[in-house]
Amino acid sequence: MRTLKFIDMTLREASAIRGQELSFKEKLEIARILDRLKTDTIELAPIYGNQADILANKTIAASVMNRLSAAVDISAGNIEETWESVKMARKPKLNILCPVSTVQMEYGAHKKAPAMLDLIKHTIEKARFYSEFVEFTAQDATRAETEFLYLAINTAISAGANKITLCDSAGIMLPDEFGEFVAGVMANCPGLSEIELYVHISNEINMSIACAAAAVKQGAAGVKCAAVPNGYPSLEQLAHFVQMRGEDLGVTTGMRVTELHRAMMQVKDILIPQEVRSRFANVGLVETNNVVLDANDNITEVVKAVRQLGYDLSDEDNAKVYEAFQRVVAKKQFVGTRELDAIVASSAMLVPSTYKIQNYVINSGNIITCTANILLEKDGETFRGLGIGDGPIDAAFQAIEEIVGHKYELDDFQIQTVTEGRDAMGSALVKLRASGKVYSGNGISTDIIGASIRAYISALNKIIYEEN
Repeated sequence: MRTLKFIDMTLREASAIRGQELSFKEKLEIARILDRLKTDTIELAPIYGNQADILANKTIAASVMNRLSAAVDISAGNIEETWESVKMARKPKLNILCPVSTVQMEYGAHKKAPAMLDLIKHTIEKARFYSEFVEFTAQDATRAETEFLYLAINTAISAGANKITLCDSAGIMLPDEFGEFVAGVMANCPGLSEIELYVHISNEINMSIACAAAAVKQGAAGVKCAAVPNGYPSLEQLAHFVQMRGEDLGVTTGMRVTELHRAMMQVKDILIPQEVRSRFANVGLVETNNVVLDANDNITEVVKAVRQLGYDLSDEDNAKVYEAFQRVVAKKQFVGTRELDAIVASSAMLVPSTYKIQNYVINSGNIITCTANILLEKDGETFRGLGIGDGPIDAAFQAIEEIVGHKYELDDFQIQTVTEGRDAMGSALVKLRASGKVYSGNGISTDIIGASIRAYISALNKIIYEEN
């Protein structure tokens, strides 16, 4: 009798489940509930340089006893940053998320098959440098070209991956078809006999549990799930399946099943599902100069205000902004221009980091010219820029522009405190204009110059991502 592993994605999928980001406290509470249940692995979402997410990861890592898995988007490549956020966990793991279908590779990662294989090898090897446990997740695996999928998995195993996850993102396979698919992978990837295979199955036609059973029959060691049914099997559904048919399949679970229902009710109380609206077709522009919104304003009014500020966002990003607006307006009576700018900067157009800050040195004083010496990283290479300006922040922006080789129009720049006291956190908002569009970036730090640099880099990365 082997133990079937339940890999919980509640925190990784929280935004999709709830319709908005969880607070720091809510993330920690959910992690503790899952840990008490003895869930085999708790998965965290990619961080993309977000300082609040990094802090949340570190706190969760110090609080849980079971295995903690941090997802890394292979296109972002922020392995070291992600590892630093979870390395204090008792059993930390890195999960490399990689598209393997032709469409996802070319349009999501901008890679052809040979380049993707090289990237898989390099990324897994780098991840193994930091972590003993590295998982390779083949996203959209059931829609990938079969031969390439086998090559990708074999490449990942050779590079050091010791967990493999197959994703059926479409979720339209019948159980026997999915069982044959898993069997084919097992037969053509001999390295899987020595490591664990997981499955991640969409429930598009309500067959995810049956498909999971078929995968278990073929030797799958674990199934990805979440506390709340949201297109994937839930923890309760999987536990019930093991209770009813586990003995026939030779599997059991190490979870505290007797406490499961009560614990899931606690999680569901935190994850209050909200409808995500996406109808913005008839939205016009607001004619007033200043934005003042309150809890009575609907999504149409919020999107009007966003457009007034100069942003041209997708439906998905507009939905994210509205969800973040609802969270903010619940805590304060009004949301003004500055708050809405900050919401857009932190909620919309979240992209992988093309440029990353390595270090910076700022020289400033009332009797010297302000200078900035900044070192940035791009695609594994480092670039140094020197800037001279009217103040330390102006000099820093000049140094970044020297590295990039382009001077963007600074549409707006704002600084405000987030916390109080001598060690207060400062928040900086930078709005850059490129090709007639406005891109905003947000940075948080106890060093306001550092926050400003991070905000500029955040906006810059959004420009580069869209241009490419």
